[in-house]
Amino acid sequence: MRTIVFATGNAHKLAEVQAVLGDGFRLVTAAEAGITEDIPETCATLEGNASQKSHYLYDRTGMDCFADDTGLEVDALGGAPGVHSARYATDGHDFAANNRLLLRNMEGVGNRRARFRTVISLILGGEEHLFEGTVEGHIATFEAGCGGFGYDPLFIPEGYDVSFAEMSADAKNAVSHRGRAVRKLAEFLKER
Repeated sequence: MRTIVFATGNAHKLAEVQAVLGDGFRLVTAAEAGITEDIPETCATLEGNASQKSHYLYDRTGMDCFADDTGLEVDALGGAPGVHSARYATDGHDFAANNRLLLRNMEGVGNRRARFRTVISLILGGEEHLFEGTVEGHIATFEAGCGGFGYDPLFIPEGYDVSFAEMSADAKNAVSHRGRAVRKLAEFLKER
């Protein structure tokens, strides 16, 4: 079993990624690897933040590691909240406040097209590799469902009539941005 440090403290995200990677990998959180401080993410792009976080982990642990950054990009809002998705309404990860602000900003808007995009930066043996996953969809007019986290109650993926929060974890992972990026990561790791 291969141990890899994953730059997250989010239990939902950890479970999602572990489910996609499967039993051949043991994910260790940053805290379990001894990184208890906040990992910086000060770049202007998802790619930049993912890379910054993975390098931060690697520089401090010397272990194979990966980090991701995810953004919800809403066409009518010029791609916002984008790289600021987690801190859209507040400085913290206040999912309810973020969803309220997004609904408020989308009031009366006809074009509700949006996408979730995840970028993963893997550092394996000191070498960086990037993987991306995207899912197209639209923003609902109200929250629905109690599963998932973040914007899941508002995001309806293309080809579905339910939000991510209304889908089972397996169904969401099959089509989600993070699931797609992690499957690319898993394929790469299994080839190594």
